[in-house]
Amino acid sequence: MDKFDQAILEALKINARASISSIAEEVNLSRSSVSERIKKLEQNQVIKGYQVLLTESQKDGVSVYFEIQHQCARCAELIPFIKKFPEVIKCHGITGDMDLLVFVHASSMRRIHEIREALDMSEDIVKIKTHVVMSEWV
Repeated sequence: MDKFDQAILEALKINARASISSIAEEVNLSRSSVSERIKKLEQNQVIKGYQVLLTESQKDGVSVYFEIQHQCARCAELIPFIKKFPEVIKCHGITGDMDLLVFVHASSMRRIHEIREALDMSEDIVKIKTHVVMSEWV
């Protein structure tokens, strides 16, 4: 990736719906060059897709963050277990007292409770804190 690819990516991060023409003007390349570069970035999985992000008030269901502390040698050992829940959107290794921060979006509070109970049953998980998302501003 060169400086033009980086500039194209930055433009798409700001507005993934920006036109090829506006990106071309911004990065000082032709429209055909920008279009070809975007296709290559997609083919090489640098760009994995585009998505619509809704504010919490527009979503159905419930979102929570689980802070998880475990006793495994490495966080990665828990990932296959966590991936079993299709409601898990993101999982990050973090610093501090807790080891993982897991973002979950489920259809109901009942389903959140079921996931929490299943996590609690893991012998490797020592502590879980649950934070319910009430609002989203940014």
